[in-house]
Amino acid sequence: MEVTVAKTAGFCFGVKRAVDTVYEQIGTGEVYTYGPIIHNEEVMRDLEEKGVKILQDLDALEQITSGKIVIRSHGVAKAVYDRVEAKGLELIDATCPFVKKIHKIVWDETERGNDVIIVGNASHPEVQGIMGWCRKPPFVIETAKAAEDFDEEIAENACIVAQTTFNMTKFKDVLDIFGKKGYNLTVYNTICNATQERQTETRQLASEVDAMIVIGSINSSNTQKLYDISKTECENTYYIQTLVDLDLTAFESVSRVGITAGASTPNNIIKEVLIACQR
Repeated sequence: MEVTVAKTAGFCFGVKRAVDTVYEQIGTGEVYTYGPIIHNEEVMRDLEEKGVKILQDLDALEQITSGKIVIRSHGVAKAVYDRVEAKGLELIDATCPFVKKIHKIVWDETERGNDVIIVGNASHPEVQGIMGWCRKPPFVIETAKAAEDFDEEIAENACIVAQTTFNMTKFKDVLDIFGKKGYNLTVYNTICNATQERQTETRQLASEVDAMIVIGSINSSNTQKLYDISKTECENTYYIQTLVDLDLTAFESVSRVGITAGASTPNNIIKEVLIACQR
């Protein structure tokens, strides 16, 4: 059986930077992350075993009197920064630079009184963080259907941004719909380059193999996008978190298998799956 691993599979720059940042702080006192540093249960379990604690919300933050607060790669609302500063705690910002760029865009746009449309999942922590940098309530839409149904009155100089891990094809569909509706929008393509490359490679690889394995957390937005893209090209697409989830008997009758992984998937998990497939 021929097995091909996507070159872009695994940790992206922003995730690696965030994870390395937390590991560097271990042993320097009490270390907390505001929310899971990344969406990967294996990584978070290892960090917790090494003493890192996770704060899920502002109420949990209120209980902390000392220590270091590491901001997760997805970013957080400005209110979190303000509260950490007010409490006199040390803040270490591991927000992905691509996400930080969006924070600045929406802060500047709304400061000028402009409306902001965010294309993404409103319940995802990255989008919630972006919303928390808007100085006026933003509009959040996730689907072409939502764009079709959108009939809000917005400021003349409105802008549109995207969750960094959003599906590029779907983002373009949303932009086309808004264009046909006659909205005058400044478009910021904030889908990160790593996401675009990963999605493009996944689509190409899935079209060339008999089965695809997509590795990543069930809570990972970018991994879910990879699965959706792969499924459109290869019906035999399997979404797993670790090797334990993989039924190797499903590949006994195939000759070509492709493997890709979300941006929060450690290389050791990818290697385990690869080795198992090659046996």
